[in-house]
Amino acid sequence: MELPFAESWKIKMVEPIHKSTRQEREQWIKEAHYNVFQLKAEQVYIDLITDSGTGAMSDRQWAGMMLGDESYAGASSFFKLKEMITRLTGFEYIIPTHQGRAAENVLFSYLVHEGDIVPGNSHFDTTKGHIEGRKAIALDCTIDEAKQTQLEIPFKGNVDPVKLEKALQEHADKIPFIIVTITNNTAGGQPVSMQNLREVRALADKYNKPVLFDSARFAENAYFIKTREEGYTGKTIKEITREMFDLADGMTMSAKKDGIVNMGGFIATRHKEWYEGAKGFCVQFEGYLTYGGMNGRDMNALAIGLDENTEFDNLETRIHQVQYLAKKLDEYGIPYQRPAGGHAIFVDAPKVLTHVPKQEFPAQTLTVELYLEAGIRGCEIGYLLADRDPITHENRFNGLDLLRLAIPRRVYTDNHMDVIAAALKNVYDRREEITRGVRIAWEAPLMRHFTVQLERIE
Repeated sequence: MELPFAESWKIKMVEPIHKSTRQEREQWIKEAHYNVFQLKAEQVYIDLITDSGTGAMSDRQWAGMMLGDESYAGASSFFKLKEMITRLTGFEYIIPTHQGRAAENVLFSYLVHEGDIVPGNSHFDTTKGHIEGRKAIALDCTIDEAKQTQLEIPFKGNVDPVKLEKALQEHADKIPFIIVTITNNTAGGQPVSMQNLREVRALADKYNKPVLFDSARFAENAYFIKTREEGYTGKTIKEITREMFDLADGMTMSAKKDGIVNMGGFIATRHKEWYEGAKGFCVQFEGYLTYGGMNGRDMNALAIGLDENTEFDNLETRIHQVQYLAKKLDEYGIPYQRPAGGHAIFVDAPKVLTHVPKQEFPAQTLTVELYLEAGIRGCEIGYLLADRDPITHENRFNGLDLLRLAIPRRVYTDNHMDVIAAALKNVYDRREEITRGVRIAWEAPLMRHFTVQLERIE
């Protein structure tokens, strides 16, 4: 008999979580202005708002934290981290930051200027915010197939080479760099193929432009290349990782994802010019160059996490759980961005709540309904997150409107996945009764979804 799949780790510590009543949840979400970011942690049963900083660290990582060097300058923990990053990526110049958006802020303070146009596969919220906040344009060049949620192709996060070259032809003098997000979060956690990365590199070389990777989930991207792309089955995750980064000039990293730490990020590049230009902003915004926004303990944990999570077994266990949830949703006929991505399930909200008009934000409405159903906190990746057009100030409804269920690494069991699936099914079964959504009562000018205040439309 063939042995069934099992996790590549065992549990050493647990944290209690608490259930609540629907009546309690109705009051709490109202007090939070129907924005799940404003809920308190103890008001949530299963928390899928993000996979960022919410994973469980290994025993080696916890041990490493005890050995952290907290020297203000020249800490040994920094050099351990630098050595690991260089080994995985080939990048020589490293700037630590407290998280991914800080890495973007530091690097973009040097690279992005008013009037610039930055093309990429799909800019996530913070990336877009840091570009548009500098009065530049974030130009999505995602393949059209990414918008067809029920279409199954292996690399749905790819850059469209035709769209990218058109941008390069028309705006070459305004483009400081090309950015590729691996995996493509906005498109539903979809991977980018090595072939596509080569195509981007070739276009970048043709027009003499550098390439930057947004690398929060680079290890998961490498896993998909290994399992889906011809010629990579026999290569290790670390070998594939190095091959990916050989096609880039630098990277920003939210280490809270594939680094499996609670806090941390970094910039890495092969260009001394980028390093010299950005390091002053690191000192200004984050801290000294050998700690940035991190302490020695976190740098030690991150170095170990990067090493562990670029091994196949860790990644297979993590992605297998996402696929497990996807199969449960298949059983119930619930539409999501197919195929299942590496870190989350992205439910296609307009296909579920067919009676809720786009102006009333179907994905946010579905997010609220799932919370009311079972205390499960997801995250809207859609029309709210898209913000307003910086020129017309109109809501942007041209992308996908998704409920993201981000699975923290090594935190929940498959029993929790069963609860999530059942709760979604209950909402799906009563979808015909849900005809109205939410309206905006107050919003910030950038990255509004974090703090937006909403009202239910009755």
